[in-house]
Amino acid sequence: MSESGATAGRQTGSTPNASQGAANASKDNATLSRLVRQMRASPLVVLLIAGAASIALVAALFMWAGSPEYRVLYSNLDEADGGRIITELDSRAVPYRFSDSGQALMVPADQVHMLRLQLAEQGLPRGGNLGLELMDNQAFGISQFAEQVNFQRGLEGELARSIESLGPVERVRVHLSMAKPSVFIRDREPAKASVVLTLAPGRVLGEGQVSAIVHMVSSSVPELAAEAVTVVDQSGRLLSAQAARGGNDLDGSQLEYIAEVERSYQRRIENILTPILGSDNVRAQVAAQIDFSRREQTSERYGPNQPPNEAALRSRQLNLSFDGENPLAGGIPGALSNTPPGVAASLINQPDEEGDEGEGTDEPTLSNLRQEDIVNYEVDRSIEHVQQRLGQIQRLSAAVVVDFRTVINSDGEAEQVALTQDEINQLERLVQQAMGFSEGRGDQIEVVNTPFVRGAEESEEETTWWQQPATLSLAATLGRYLMVLLVALLLYLLILRPLIKRYTQTPPAAAPAAPGSTFRVSVGDDEDESVETDELLDDEGAAERPKRRRKTSLYENNLKDLQDMAKDDPRMVAMIIRSWMNANE
Repeated sequence: MSESGATAGRQTGSTPNASQGAANASKDNATLSRLVRQMRASPLVVLLIAGAASIALVAALFMWAGSPEYRVLYSNLDEADGGRIITELDSRAVPYRFSDSGQALMVPADQVHMLRLQLAEQGLPRGGNLGLELMDNQAFGISQFAEQVNFQRGLEGELARSIESLGPVERVRVHLSMAKPSVFIRDREPAKASVVLTLAPGRVLGEGQVSAIVHMVSSSVPELAAEAVTVVDQSGRLLSAQAARGGNDLDGSQLEYIAEVERSYQRRIENILTPILGSDNVRAQVAAQIDFSRREQTSERYGPNQPPNEAALRSRQLNLSFDGENPLAGGIPGALSNTPPGVAASLINQPDEEGDEGEGTDEPTLSNLRQEDIVNYEVDRSIEHVQQRLGQIQRLSAAVVVDFRTVINSDGEAEQVALTQDEINQLERLVQQAMGFSEGRGDQIEVVNTPFVRGAEESEEETTWWQQPATLSLAATLGRYLMVLLVALLLYLLILRPLIKRYTQTPPAAAPAAPGSTFRVSVGDDEDESVETDELLDDEGAAERPKRRRKTSLYENNLKDLQDMAKDDPRMVAMIIRSWMNANE
């Protein structure tokens, strides 16, 4: 019994809360309906609200049209630099906002350059790469491994900062694998490096710039070879492929050299022909064949022997030997032994065959005399060592197109006339002198005289004015204000003017009617609340004012409101009636 009573008590206790919520909702609905009826009864309030809303909308649109254009101040900032820059902008009261992706910080366009200079003066942004300043605040008892790691991080940061100073590079990450020395050669590991580049939009790196990055990294890290450095861009393309191939193919610098040589000869030809033909009447193209192979040549030549009196003496050897009865020198060394021997006997003084002895038989006789004279002369020889110049021009080919000459005929009209053969030959000789024509090298020149087609160029020049950035920016600004004016005009024509006309226009005077006729009168602003009445005209033809009918209509409206209130909130009506009864008692 107690449990059922408690349950009934809870059920009866929840019923008043539900009825109270329904009563509050009905009370709000009744209040809203009364407010709507009051606004309909007071047309000035509706007019004021509509006018204020229209003015607020137009003002908001004007503020939007006059808002400054925002441009990117910095992009891809890390959290630390972003916080410092935002704090500085707040202190300077500079408006800013982030892009949709949140990767860029945007400020008004007229303050971008000034803010960049002012923030750069304060060292902002500092960048996410930490350099060797990591070594400044190390702990006293830091381990050797942690010290080596900090040194490697600092070296990576310093290399990243140096590479970021290049124009096309926006962000850089450098990964180093330091060399590991060992007492065993097979256990040694050389150093390696990887560089990841994020290039600015629309920018590229040439082969020379990539080679410079590779050599800078290899020169900054001990025991790091240039072949062990890998450079990759943000798209995953290997930029250091030329170094990996060993440089056997043409690199970017060689291709640029060829293009520069061709442009140089092209400018020479056009510069010498422009004063004669006009700037728009000559076109030239040059193709250069350049040899980039390295050659070294050594040659040694020997000439024929020269006459003895003109040849250079290299060496001479003279040998003299003889045999006789008495030696030329003998005895104890001294003055007597150094005395030269007597004069050799002549043939006439020699003894004859019969054994007769002539004069001078006392002189020694020579039995054998031998004399050798060896002379060596220098041999004529020529040694030549030649190293070919890198990038030598092997062959040039030039094509020149010349427009017809414009002359005025007898009728006073402009006419295109072809050049004569003598004039073409003269132009060809000028081109040969301008480009350094060499017949032995195999150069070729072709000069063609033909009329130019200028319709496409003229139409293109006529339509380029509206494509300029300044014109497009001005059109966008004018379009904003034009859209605001269009919206304001639509608000006035569709909302404000009908309301003003409806609530300010006076009703037209009623036309006189015949006596005894009836007419209809509508009471109330709304069609549902209007009451049609038939009034009887008096004898004088004037209609009575429907004052009594209007009072009746107001009574009916109030009665209807009370009936609705009684349906929505019967308890309140009961309380009001109860208070009336108590007051009468």
